[in-house]
Amino acid sequence: MNTQFTQRIQHEGVIHDRRTRPRSPFTGDERELLESTLELNRAELVAGVDGLSDAQARQQLVPSLSTPISLIKHCAAAERIWFQRTLAAMAAEDCDGHSTGGDSSFYVTAAETLAGVIAEYVAACEKSREIAADHGLDDTAEHRLVGTVNLRFIYLCMIGDISRHAGQADILVEQIRASHHKV
Repeated sequence: MNTQFTQRIQHEGVIHDRRTRPRSPFTGDERELLESTLELNRAELVAGVDGLSDAQARQQLVPSLSTPISLIKHCAAAERIWFQRTLAAMAAEDCDGHSTGGDSSFYVTAAETLAGVIAEYVAACEKSREIAADHGLDDTAEHRLVGTVNLRFIYLCMIGDISRHAGQADILVEQIRASHHKV
């Protein structure tokens, strides 16, 4: 077994057991594959920032608003946009956090911690799972910008979005860790 999946890591008092993280799906029906792939990407996003301090998570290494903590904050907003606002047709003020896109979805207040933003993201993902469980892949909803979408599209959109941001976070974290190990 790959040792990456057997490590136990602790961040802000929360133990993440990499053996329990989802793995890439190889078989199953369409929904199982979509959900498993999305879960894998969600887990990789969070696992990628494990061990960072709050200060490290806020380090800005690129001209965009992307930092490890802001990428997780943005992904929580994306969960709310697609599952709460679109699929469940909730008003923005009824969502359990920021639910609009653009630059504002990357904004992290000075008082927020990495552990708190991760908890916010985990809660948004759980709400997404609850909402999706009540819908079939062909169920449609109206997205305020793109029009009619179905749950299948939402899953594919989120897989792309979360995997892209997990990769970005991975590169940022690698740069942060490398800069702290230079002599």
